[in-house]
Amino acid sequence: MLTLHSRRSFLQVGSLALGGLTLPNLLRARAEQPNVRKKSVILIWQAGGPSHIDMYDLKPNAPTEVRGEFKPISTNVPGIQIGEHLPNQAKIFDKLSVVRSAFHTNAGHGMGSQWMQTGYQATIEVNDNIYPSTGSVAAKMKGPNDPGLPAYVNLPRQVPFGKAAYLGASFNPFSPDSDPNQPSFQVKNLKLPGRVDASRLDRRKQLLHDLDTIRRDIDTKGDLEGLDTFYRDGLEMVTNAKAQNAFDVNKEPVKLRDRYGRNDLGQSCLLARRLVEAGVTFVTIQAGGGWDTHGNNFTELKRRLLPQFDLGVAALVEDLHERGLADDVLVMAMGEFGRTPKINGQAGRDHWPGAMSILYAGGGLKMGQAIGATNALAEYPTSKPYTPGCVLSTMYHVLGIDHKHAFYDQAQRPLPILSEGEPIKELVG
Repeated sequence: MLTLHSRRSFLQVGSLALGGLTLPNLLRARAEQPNVRKKSVILIWQAGGPSHIDMYDLKPNAPTEVRGEFKPISTNVPGIQIGEHLPNQAKIFDKLSVVRSAFHTNAGHGMGSQWMQTGYQATIEVNDNIYPSTGSVAAKMKGPNDPGLPAYVNLPRQVPFGKAAYLGASFNPFSPDSDPNQPSFQVKNLKLPGRVDASRLDRRKQLLHDLDTIRRDIDTKGDLEGLDTFYRDGLEMVTNAKAQNAFDVNKEPVKLRDRYGRNDLGQSCLLARRLVEAGVTFVTIQAGGGWDTHGNNFTELKRRLLPQFDLGVAALVEDLHERGLADDVLVMAMGEFGRTPKINGQAGRDHWPGAMSILYAGGGLKMGQAIGATNALAEYPTSKPYTPGCVLSTMYHVLGIDHKHAFYDQAQRPLPILSEGEPIKELVG
């Protein structure tokens, strides 16, 4: 039986033939087109705010209450050092670049997260998107790289502030809502319940189609259309072996799974690689959480956070290189802000938007760089200060998305994808 996508393709081919373009000519025309490789993004979201001064921007000559207990180590790029608890990343730093001079001005988790994930600063503290997330923008502008896969996925579950806002429900992320590190890992809603066979599902599809006209008459905001699209895409995935295979992380060799790390972050990174390789355009990962280190900062970082992050990122970047995907997939890692240079009374570091470090890898960008600098106490940039708009427009540049393109919100006001910023010239050339 033809799927919705295959039926659509068949009709398109038929209509073209009626216009004089036969199937052989169509295939020949496609073969003569330049092979444009499709790009994708894996964003590792470090919710809570990772400590820039303990990871990528150490200050060994600062006073004890600032520099802390971690020491810098050399990377494989001469002259660049990073924190001692990132040894795997140090070995492959020629495949990474870090911007040390990113900043903004909001120390609230919600507002800082919105700013870094959307490019817009919210004026009030809220628990949901006011502006579309980067993944939703990518889904709207590019769609999936393979029509059998979702355009946008959150791992292992829904990421706060990762939604589509006024773009509509059809551009919200798909999420398995399950930990890929668990033996019982299963993607919800990606299998038919035992009591529902394929023919019954087809009848449900037809019923949905028949109800469309009635529902349009009572829909005044376009919400139903977005939900219908989301539902139809979900139905396609349920009966699509390609989607089921892409989410099956158990197909990976045991040694490779071990290489990524047997934890939720490591296995989410591996699953993200499977997804972008299969055709997902944008994956956001929020796993291995706990970056809000107000207390016991150094203990928490060296015990779990940094070892898992170091291993997972290094394995992901190397795996992409080994598979020939490094230039097609951009890996980014960041949080909503950095941490205070001065250590507090609980051996922790507090919120600090004045300086933060952003990790980039691949995507055709220039690697092996430490870009920008902060002052002697890692408080604020002293060279190459880059805003959230600069950080995100660099990502949109990789995807081939015009960050000045305007959408319209519910009030029909034109809003550009980003209100400020240009791609970071040291990365894009």
